[in-house]
Amino acid sequence: MVGLGMMMVAVSGMIAAGWLLRGRRLSHPRRILVASAAVSLLTVFLGGALVVLSATGAWAAEGGAPNPAAGWAFLGASLSTGLACIGAGVAVGGVGAAALGVVSEKPDMLGMTLIYLGLAEGIAIYGVIISLLVLGRV
Repeated sequence: MVGLGMMMVAVSGMIAAGWLLRGRRLSHPRRILVASAAVSLLTVFLGGALVVLSATGAWAAEGGAPNPAAGWAFLGASLSTGLACIGAGVAVGGVGAAALGVVSEKPDMLGMTLIYLGLAEGIAIYGVIISLLVLGRV
C-alpha cells in the first residue's frame, strides 16, 4: 500500500510540474524530460522494492503460509508485463508508421500491414502469459 501511495505522489507531482511549466519557454527541455523520467523510474523501483519486502507479511496476515519468494514473483510478473508492453508499443509505433506509408501508396496492401501490426502486438500478449504463469506458481 505504501508503494501505491508513492506512485500516486510521483504521478501527481509530475502532473503538477507539467501544469506549472505549461506555456513557458524552456531553455533545456531535454534536461527536464530526463529528470522527470529519472524521478519516475526511481519511484517505480522504490515501489517495487517495497512490494518485494512487504509481500511476505501480507501472506502471513491473511492466514496463509508465508512465502518469502512471493514478493520476487510479483515483481517478476509486473516486469514481464510492463517491459513486454513497452516493447510492443515501440514495435507498433515503427510498424504502424511504415504501414501507414505503404497503405497511402498502395491501398491494396492493407491486409498485409495489419498482419505485421498484429505480430507486433503479440509481444504484449506474451508478457501477460508469462506473468500469469509466474503468478500461478505463487
